[in-house]
Amino acid sequence: MHDLHALDAFEDSLIEEFKAHPVLANAAGLQDEDFRALLLQRRFVSLAFTPSYDLAIDLLRDEEGLRIARVILREEYPDGHGLTPSHREDMTEDMRRLGVSRPALAASRPTAETQQAIRDTLELIADAGGHANADLRLLTILRFWGEVLVSVEYGQLWERMTPLLTEDGRNRSRFYYPHHVHDAKTHSLATLSLLSGSHSDRLATRVTELLAQEESTGCFRELEERALHLKTRFYDQFLPAVDRVAV
Repeated sequence: MHDLHALDAFEDSLIEEFKAHPVLANAAGLQDEDFRALLLQRRFVSLAFTPSYDLAIDLLRDEEGLRIARVILREEYPDGHGLTPSHREDMTEDMRRLGVSRPALAASRPTAETQQAIRDTLELIADAGGHANADLRLLTILRFWGEVLVSVEYGQLWERMTPLLTEDGRNRSRFYYPHHVHDAKTHSLATLSLLSGSHSDRLATRVTELLAQEESTGCFRELEERALHLKTRFYDQFLPAVDRVAV
C-alpha cells in the first residue's frame, strides 16, 4: 500500500501553491472592472466543465468510477422537468449580483488564454484515456482539476464576493459558495470513509482504491501537477490586474 500521508502532503502543497497565486491571493483587492473581467472569463472554463466530464465518461471503463462521475455530472442539472435552474444559471445569477450586467455577459468572449486553458484540459483528459491505467488517470483529473482546485478557487474569491452575496447576515450565493463547499477536499486521502460526501472525497475513495493496484504514485503526482499548471496559466492572464491593486 502506498503512503497516502505522503500523497496528502504532496497534494496539500499544490493546494497551498495555488492559493498563493498572486491573483487568487489578492482577489479581495482587485478593481471592480478587473474582478468582473475575471468572472466573465472563469465562466467559460465553467461552461467547459460538463463536456470535460462527458469526455472522461466516454473513456472510463471502471464501473464504480463511472457511476460517481455520472452522479456528479447529473447534479449540474438538478431537475429533469426544467423547473429548476442549472448550476450554470445559478452562476450567472451570482454574477448579476456581483455587478456583471447582461450586456457585459452577452458581449464577453473567451480570450486566447482562456481558450488555450480549455483546449489543454480536453487534451489532458483525452491523453489520459489512452493509457493502460486510464481509469486512475481520468478520475485523478476529474477530482483535482474539476473539484478540489475549483473549491480552492472559489474559496479564495469568496472574500471579495461576500459583501455582495450576503444580505442581512444570510448567504445568498447560489453557485460560488455552494461549490466551494461541495467540491472541497474535506478528508485526507488516508482517512476517507464511505460517509465522505463532497464531490472530491467521493472521487478520492475510488482513486485511492485504484492507486493500491499501481506500482508507483508517479502518474497521480504528474497529473495533479499538470492540472495545477492548467489552472495557474489561466489566472496568469490577470496578473496585470494585481499590479493595478498595488497602484
